[in-house]
Amino acid sequence: MLVNLKTILKDTREKNYAVGSFNVYSYETINGVKKAVIKTGKPAIISFGASYLKNMSLECVKYITESAVGKLEIQTALHLDHCSDLEIIKAAIEAGFTSVMYDGSALPFEENIKNTKAVCAMAHEKNVSVEAELGSIALGEHSNETDIDHGQAYTNPESAARFVEETGVDALAVSIGTVHGMYKAKPNIRIDILKDISAKVSIPLVLHGGSGTPEETIIQCIENGICKINVNTEISQYTVKELFKVISENPNTHLSKLTLIQEDFVSDVVSKYINLFSNVK
Repeated sequence: MLVNLKTILKDTREKNYAVGSFNVYSYETINGVKKAVIKTGKPAIISFGASYLKNMSLECVKYITESAVGKLEIQTALHLDHCSDLEIIKAAIEAGFTSVMYDGSALPFEENIKNTKAVCAMAHEKNVSVEAELGSIALGEHSNETDIDHGQAYTNPESAARFVEETGVDALAVSIGTVHGMYKAKPNIRIDILKDISAKVSIPLVLHGGSGTPEETIIQCIENGICKINVNTEISQYTVKELFKVISENPNTHLSKLTLIQEDFVSDVVSKYINLFSNVK
């Protein structure tokens, strides 16, 4: 069933687990996430980045997602990821997305507050949840989120507390050392900063850049307030690599079979992360 982000993350901090948010860009990737949800029996977030509007329309994503998971008993959210365009956010709400992310992290603090507050007012009226971002996440290798690298700017805990109080946002993405894409060197994830943010902010915290983050670090993050973790690049890299093997071994494989195989490869990565995020003690 489709629920909003606030609902799917409701018990995460109390019960010490996180829900995975997995980027989709096609019928096959949406079905890959669905297969993982059925296989694991656990919730997941189907995340569609505004940068993928050239692949699919918002209405198409909503229709396919509703068809894929709408009748499942397991909770699933449909989330618009990384969007700074208020018109696109409005269109996603109208299309039936259950959650949106306004990304004003590149803006001055006061402007980010002002715009996020406006998005919350618009979304909450339709029972749609809002995620925002404070701080700046660096650009790693093979990222397809953005071509712009704003560099790493850690989230300030005091600013995070004020931001949440003034905007009424439902979830906050924080910057503690992860990157969009894959790491260029050994990651230095600032659990100390996360602990300070978590002590000051009671709403679910979000970690962007889950791909390639060491499992022990992910567990530490969940233990210290991270409730939603985004995964994108690793799904793409693994699926492309495995498809390449299939095509190399049998160049005459029919396209219809490749689409089905692609769903399974997506499901493999998504299932791995669903189980990792949900099994923290």
